[in-house]
Amino acid sequence: MVKKKNLKFRSKFEERLSRHLEYLGFKYEPIKIDYTVPETKHKYTPDFVKGKLIYELKGRWTAIDRKKMKLLVEQHPEFEIIMVFQNPNIKINKNSKTSYADYCDKNNIKWMNYKDL
Repeated sequence: MVKKKNLKFRSKFEERLSRHLEYLGFKYEPIKIDYTVPETKHKYTPDFVKGKLIYELKGRWTAIDRKKMKLLVEQHPEFEIIMVFQNPNIKINKNSKTSYADYCDKNNIKWMNYKDL
C-alpha cells in the first residue's frame, strides 16, 4: 500500500489520481457498502450409490471438497453420505492439527477408513 497523509492507497494508480479527484470534491474510501454474493448452483456426482447410501472416496481432501461435502450433508439429510478415506489421519493442511477424521467429527459428516469396507 502507498501512504499519503495518513491515507493508504491500494495502488499507485489510485495515488496518482487522488489529487485530481479530491480537487473535484471526491473523498477516498469514506464509506463501506454491504453486498451479498449471489447464490450459485452446483451439481454433485457421488462416487458410489446404493439406494439412499452414498460412499464418497477420498485420498486427498481439499478445502473445496470439504466445503462441498459439508453443504451436501446439511442440505440433503435424505441421503446417508459417508466419506471413505484412504487415510483418515491425514491433516487437512500442513499447519493444522485437524485430521480428515477430526474435521468430519466436528462437522457431523460420517466417515470410515477404506480398510473397514
